Amino acid sequence: MPITDDAGLDRLLDAETIAVVGCSTTPGKAAHDVPAYLQEQGYRIVPVNPFADEVLGEPANDAVGDVEEEIDLVDVFRPSEEVPGVVDDVRERHAERGDAGAVWLQLGISHDEAAAAAEADGIDVVQDRCLKVEHGRLRG
Repeated sequence: MPITDDAGLDRLLDAETIAVVGCSTTPGKAAHDVPAYLQEQGYRIVPVNPFADEVLGEPANDAVGDVEEEIDLVDVFRPSEEVPGVVDDVRERHAERGDAGAVWLQLGISHDEAAAAAEADGIDVVQDRCLKVEHGRLRG
């Protein structure tokens, strides 16, 4: 079951490095403003966007598997129909490297089958919640 309780959500906020899949170069878009907020709160943001060289002053990666840094949490800003592919990448990375232990699907994004597959591999999942909103609510 995806995490919905405050204690579980707060535990995920202990992350230090957050890979943001679909991180946008466009201010005003949630996929830019949420990671910018998280960066301001002290999180290390690692953009994953194959169409950008740099986002928020950080070099962009083409895929989760290309990220050299250890990842604590993967924040996803992609349409729900793309979630299975993203989650498969996270599951593969988690199996190979032991990091990327949580996937956070932003507000309006969910995929129950992909979430169940990730959870079966020991990866925590949050669906249809805004990381910025939950951070502000629980730690603001």
